Amino acid sequence: MRDTARARVPAQQTRKVSRHSVRGQILDALRAALVEGELVPGEIYSGPALGERFGVSATPVREAMAQLALEGAVECLPNRGFRVLTRTPRELAELAEVRALLEVPVMLRLARTVAPEAWAALRPAAAATAHAAVSGDLAGYADADRAFHRAVLALAGNGQLLLVADGLHRRSQWPLPGAARARRGDLVADAAEHVALLDALVAGDLPVVESLVREHFAGA
Repeated sequence: MRDTARARVPAQQTRKVSRHSVRGQILDALRAALVEGELVPGEIYSGPALGERFGVSATPVREAMAQLALEGAVECLPNRGFRVLTRTPRELAELAEVRALLEVPVMLRLARTVAPEAWAALRPAAAATAHAAVSGDLAGYADADRAFHRAVLALAGNGQLLLVADGLHRRSQWPLPGAARARRGDLVADAAEHVALLDALVAGDLPVVESLVREHFAGA
């Protein structure tokens, strides 16, 4: 395993972050780097090296990394830094199963009770995923994808559901080690499923809603 605790990131990969709300911006930047595969599973990164990469001190990096450790993305290594945890296909399959167990019943209930115009109001959220997909923006698509699913589940009026579902969704977006960068065509197809889901919800077609949600999670 290559230890990159003291590695210097090439200039073309550098993202500078302003001093305003530094910790939150660093956390967002690290999450984007995870989704895009810039932080490699199994490798070790130090707070000072990442701070140099983002143009900040090591302190907000360590604070952001501590949050990522709580989310299961990295592990803390005393006096060394943080190792990006390695995912397995089984873990992703388990996440898809849990998401389906949690969200399918909720969406079926909402399909029976929510007015069509409420679903129509979510069209812009679906369009945002399509825009990110066409541009090939992996991090942007991940954010838009979670925003769409949050908007759907928010209609259930359960804040705890949103917290749990969003956490599971985020973890399912971290790539497998050695996985190829997601192709734009795959993102476009995934985004199209959001539109199809809204169409089925507007129509109150419960079998199609259930089928689409399960297939969507399985392909996540």
